[in-house]
Amino acid sequence: MNTGQKVLIGVGIFLLLTVFWVMGSYNRLVGADETANEKWANVQSAYQRRADLIPNLIATVEGAVSFEKDTQTEIAALRSGALAAKTALQTAQTPEEQMAAARQIDAAVTKFSGLNINVENYPQLRATENFLSLQDELAGTENRVKVERDLFNKAVKELNIRVRRFPTNFIAGMFGFEKRGLFEADAGTDQAPQVKF
Repeated sequence: MNTGQKVLIGVGIFLLLTVFWVMGSYNRLVGADETANEKWANVQSAYQRRADLIPNLIATVEGAVSFEKDTQTEIAALRSGALAAKTALQTAQTPEEQMAAARQIDAAVTKFSGLNINVENYPQLRATENFLSLQDELAGTENRVKVERDLFNKAVKELNIRVRRFPTNFIAGMFGFEKRGLFEADAGTDQAPQVKF
């Protein structure tokens, strides 16, 4: 083998290694770009979950609160009626007054029987449990969103390092890979949102 052939083989090997390096760099950039895309899609998925879930949870809690409020109002009215009937019976001096008091007691018992049917359908008042569940779900949802944002920022950081690092930055420039921005909160989101009932 003469010197010309050795040089030609050396140049061929160099070109082949350069092509493999360019292909490897390009493929790593594509992988980092797609990872960043995936992580952003996960952030959006967490947002959608929050948008779907929170209004339904609030409606559930509001329904339980309304039911319990109505039930407690009925119980308070029954208690007042029963106490009034008891007082009327204790202070009754004539048979007519005693019969009127007995009718009051019968009316209170009838109303109470109707309330028992509702209580049997809803054996426990659960508004407090629902509020606690809502709080847990809100915290869990916000934690999921934060985790997805953090994973997105990590993927973007890895992509940006590849895009900026020498000599891969030449490949990134040739194929149009650009540095991406990290997730940034909107103005005013440093204030916690308030859930109102």
